[in-house]
Amino acid sequence: MRSKLQKFGLIGIGMVAGVLVSLNFSANAGKETVSGLPVEELRSFADVYNAIKQGYVEPVDDKKLITHAISGMLSNLDPHSAYLDADAFKDLQVNTQGEFGGLGIEVGMEDGFVKVVAPIEDTPAWRAGVKSGDLIVKLDETPVRGMTLNDAVKRMRGKPKTPITLTIIRKGESKPLVITIERDKIKVQSVKSKLLEPGFGYVRVTQFQEETVSDLVKHLDKLYKDPENKGEELRGLVLDLRNDPGGLLHSAVGVSAAFLPAKTLVTSTDGRTEDAKRKYIAAPEDYLRGYKQDMLKDLPAGTRNVPLVVLVNSGSASASEIVAGALQDHKRAVVMGTQTFGKGSVQTVLPLSNNSAIKLTTARYYTPNGRSIQAKGIVPDVVVEETANGEAHNPLMREADLDRHLENDKDKSAPAKTTDKSKTPAKSGKDKGGAKDEGDETTQFKPIEFASKSDYQLKQAMNLLKAWQIIRKP
Repeated sequence: MRSKLQKFGLIGIGMVAGVLVSLNFSANAGKETVSGLPVEELRSFADVYNAIKQGYVEPVDDKKLITHAISGMLSNLDPHSAYLDADAFKDLQVNTQGEFGGLGIEVGMEDGFVKVVAPIEDTPAWRAGVKSGDLIVKLDETPVRGMTLNDAVKRMRGKPKTPITLTIIRKGESKPLVITIERDKIKVQSVKSKLLEPGFGYVRVTQFQEETVSDLVKHLDKLYKDPENKGEELRGLVLDLRNDPGGLLHSAVGVSAAFLPAKTLVTSTDGRTEDAKRKYIAAPEDYLRGYKQDMLKDLPAGTRNVPLVVLVNSGSASASEIVAGALQDHKRAVVMGTQTFGKGSVQTVLPLSNNSAIKLTTARYYTPNGRSIQAKGIVPDVVVEETANGEAHNPLMREADLDRHLENDKDKSAPAKTTDKSKTPAKSGKDKGGAKDEGDETTQFKPIEFASKSDYQLKQAMNLLKAWQIIRKP
């Protein structure tokens, strides 16, 4: 019987405003007894608790005090450990199925502000132009500083068609941006595909969910059977993982297995307990997770040999990095784009007796060659910026920018910081041209369109695949 830290095997980044957390689920918490309790520190805790109960200006509920104590204890460990109340835990369980209500952004907490890890494609936040690296400092008229991440996420949730206004600080902008977004029911389409031209296919994974592997097989089958392809084998394929914030570990293993030989090592995890030490291979036992039949049995025959380019960027995180790292280490694909997010830690969800749970970082994960991605990410084989002139639409926000992030235990040269923070709002006032005060206007931004004619990185991937064809000719 598998241990409690392995039972579900999910992995992820943070929280989604609306809300998605992809993690490791445990069947039970609390069976093991705790030994060696720090008596003096617990006495100090009791003294503070008593002082608040007796002397705080207003009465404070016991449950609220304990909940906040638990939340603070976890949130101060690292950016990904957190307390999930009953509502957040319920949302978590629903959201791994790929449907939830809200804005559609993957977020974390930094210095009291909500920091955007990545907007989820085709969601209200994505369409409104919210970007990776944005700092959300105000929700409607309420400052974010002082809120817990759970509180902020709850405020961003809401009934479909109801608006919320985000005040955002963005690197490179001289004043805060005010963006009004209409909430909606989010149904994330995990896999998308198109035939770029005869012989060359494109598959995009937006998030790793329960149905991702089976959806991938369907899309690949559709590409191979596309009438424009005239029944020929694909001569090249682009796997797009840009801005994919991660998701379920077994789905990442399954996607990797679609392109790798059977029984190939995909990733491994290592932590302090034996439960956290595990290897995941390209085999049904590590990616089925509830499916009775192997969905990869219907995979088109050429998939494991087709020339492959994997596109990544700073918004590619967690499960995306597992796939990119596995395909890179086994030299199955050329990884192209910009350095990934660097989310190389495993979180385990431990349910509590009151229908709540804790999300606890329990391990780091590694590529097949033993590289730790934590706070470093996957460095592409071919570095290609978003535009021909080297400009990036997204700020380079990565794991290393998050306060209290875990260090990379394999590579001490991993950067401590990769971006400027720009945490303080610019002063209010008018510019020389007599513009309105900051926040007077609602600003909308055009999001990047992946797989469009203006997608520079995809064009370079296609150039590489076509050059590959020329080199391979006898």
